[in-house]
Amino acid sequence: MPSNVNYCYRFIELPKKPTGATVDYRSEYDRDYARVLHSPAFRRLQNKTQLFPGQESDFFRNRLTHSLEVSQIAKSLAKKLRAEYSGLNVEPDVCAIAGLVHDIGHPPFGHIGEAALDSCMKEYGGFEGNAQTLRILTRLEKKEYREPLFDEDGTDHRVGLNLTVRVIASALKYDERIPLHRREDEPLIKGYYDSESGIVDKVKECLIGDSPKNNFKTVECSIMDIADDIAYSVYDIEDAFKAGFLTPCEILSAEDFIFEKIAERMKRDGDDISAERCRSELINLFTNVWSDFVEQQKRISPDSEDFDYDTLGNFLNFYRLSKKIAGNGYYRTDLTSKLVNFFINGVEVELCNEHPILSKAFLKTNVKIKVNILKYFSYIRLINSPLLKIVESRGRELVEKMFRKLFESKGHFLLPDDVKYEFERANNESWRARVVCDFIAGMTDRYALEFYCRMFSENPQTIFKPL
Repeated sequence: MPSNVNYCYRFIELPKKPTGATVDYRSEYDRDYARVLHSPAFRRLQNKTQLFPGQESDFFRNRLTHSLEVSQIAKSLAKKLRAEYSGLNVEPDVCAIAGLVHDIGHPPFGHIGEAALDSCMKEYGGFEGNAQTLRILTRLEKKEYREPLFDEDGTDHRVGLNLTVRVIASALKYDERIPLHRREDEPLIKGYYDSESGIVDKVKECLIGDSPKNNFKTVECSIMDIADDIAYSVYDIEDAFKAGFLTPCEILSAEDFIFEKIAERMKRDGDDISAERCRSELINLFTNVWSDFVEQQKRISPDSEDFDYDTLGNFLNFYRLSKKIAGNGYYRTDLTSKLVNFFINGVEVELCNEHPILSKAFLKTNVKIKVNILKYFSYIRLINSPLLKIVESRGRELVEKMFRKLFESKGHFLLPDDVKYEFERANNESWRARVVCDFIAGMTDRYALEFYCRMFSENPQTIFKPL
């Protein structure tokens, strides 16, 4: 391990407490957790779509509740793995923070909002949700003030939440600098913006010294990534059960073309399995989980008639039980908790002796296949469904039209004062475009609709409502 490692380094040192002051009872990671939890960017996740639009029901998950669930799973995973691997250098608190922040960079209207902003920003470095997360944490949040904020040459001195480098690294999912320019037909890569490349270099220097390392990813980041996949694959399905969009039976008996699309996605991930194998993997997963579930329910309620038959031995009985599981809150949450527990127990670690912080958590192959099939089923069957695509289509139009209006000549006069200040300080078109992009990306779904209506609607809201 390099001698100059400083996991708790901050870009601005916090002021020392005066002599005689009360001893600070918090660790550096406690401070980071508090800074994230109290940040406006985190609060705004409460009105950003996870699967179903927030105005439909308060029951369904949004980006904030999803992030809380990812945080809890990540912290539990870290504690479990630390107990199992004696040489594992992992911080559960950092994993919890990584879960909180992993979606902070998502714009309004989900992935369609991300695609819309990237289309608008193609000539200026593009837009990517993970890169935006890093930018929010290290630039845009207003926790630590520096004077000046910007030099005349455009050098950015902002430090965002001024988090420790280990926490910043836990949000760095993709170690790739996004180019400022790309061809019209060239897809956007996942990574970090050129504007934050100096920060990434500093983080790497603090954590691994001068050691060259490709595909830099800390153990906390890999744990968070797994926790995100587990939460996404299970809880979107649970929301779909509650909404009446799906039952377990409908998952296993879905049309062939859905499993063919899942197989295509799996092949891109390096798992070359057939559509039939995808279906059988889910049948195997639910068979094992349901068998335990049925036996438990029989022990809890021995007089209940709900479980008096062979669960999978008869299609009609199987269908009836499937409807009960999807429609009954007790059964539904018990099923999903068993799925989460099954996936968590499928996580292993590959230790890195040279740089323990770069140890890698991963899902066993047979478990990873099941997680990914369930995740892609959710995406193809639900997120790409016409009912949700109609909502997304409107979101894309809103985002693109707002960007064009704000970026046109004198459009910046419509921006809030603090955003307008940065826009006017910008000394090139790329910077000005990024200012507009940052503003729109930070909007919630509701605020984006309100702001759009104030610019374009025949019935705008009162001018006295703050921007």
